[in-house]
Amino acid sequence: MTIPFLEKITQSLSQNKIHEYSYIPQLNHPLPNIKRIKELMDLIKTVIFPGFFDNAAITNDAAISNLKFIYSLLNEQIYNGLCFSQDCDSPQKTAEQFTIAFIEKIPELKRLLAMDVKAVYDCDPAAKNYIEVIFCYPAVQALLHYRVAHELLLMQIPFVPRIISELAHITTGIEIHPGAQIGEYFSIDHGTGVVIGETCIIGNHVRLYQGVTLGAKGFIYDDNGLPLNVPRHPIIEDNVIIYSNSTILGRITIGHDSIIGGNVWQVHNVPPHSRITQKKATATFIDGLGI
Repeated sequence: MTIPFLEKITQSLSQNKIHEYSYIPQLNHPLPNIKRIKELMDLIKTVIFPGFFDNAAITNDAAISNLKFIYSLLNEQIYNGLCFSQDCDSPQKTAEQFTIAFIEKIPELKRLLAMDVKAVYDCDPAAKNYIEVIFCYPAVQALLHYRVAHELLLMQIPFVPRIISELAHITTGIEIHPGAQIGEYFSIDHGTGVVIGETCIIGNHVRLYQGVTLGAKGFIYDDNGLPLNVPRHPIIEDNVIIYSNSTILGRITIGHDSIIGGNVWQVHNVPPHSRITQKKATATFIDGLGI
C-alpha cells in the first residue's frame, strides 16, 4: 500500500533537497559494520587471553578456528573501508594483504598486552591477581582496543581503527586515539575520563589515573580556516606518573621520572625528575559556602 505523505517526506529527505546535507557524500558501498567489528574484537580478545572470555578448550585447533574467523571478519571490514579510499586500486587484494599482515602481528600484541596487565597489577594494591585484572579492569579492555587499532592505523586503513577505539571509549570511558604512540608496561588506574590525543607520544613505564587529559592547547589553521593535523599533544617520557584530573596540553615534554600531581594544569615543558603540584587550596571561606 502506498502512503502519499511518506513518499513526499522521502523526496524531501533527498540529499539534493537539503543544502546543509550536500557536503556529506552519497554512499554506493557498505561502510564497515560496527556490530561485525565488535565480534572481531571479541575474537581477538579470546585469542590473546585464551580461556578467559569463552568456554572453548585451550587448544591449537580452537586457536586456529578463531584466527580463521578473525581473518574473515577483518578482511571484510578492511575491504569495506578501502572501497572509500581513492588511493586503493584493488581493495580486495589490498584487504587480504593487510589482514595477513595484521594477523602476523597478534603475537607481538599479546606480548605488549601481557606487559600492560602486569603494569596494572603491579601499580594497584587493590588488584588481587592477574585474572582479576584481565577480567575486570577497564584499562585492559581500552588498551586491547587501542593496540589493535594502532596497528591498523599504521597500515592506513580507513574507518576501522576509529570504530575500534570508540567501542572501548563507549564501554570504559577511556578515550585513546589510535594514532597515539604508547610504549610498553603502560597502566591506567580507574580510567574514567582519560583522554589521550592523536599525536601523543608516551614512553615506557608510564602510569595515568582517572580524568587525565593529554590534549591540544590550540590549533594551527590552513588558508581555508581548517585545523591542520600537526603534532599538538604532549610527549610523556619514561617512568612518569600523572595523577587524577590533571590536564597536560600542547606539544610539551614531561621529562622522564617526573610526577605530576592531581588537578594540575600544565602547558609548559617539565624537566626530568620533576615534582609538579597544584597551588595550595584555600583553607577558609569568607562567605558563599565555598562557592
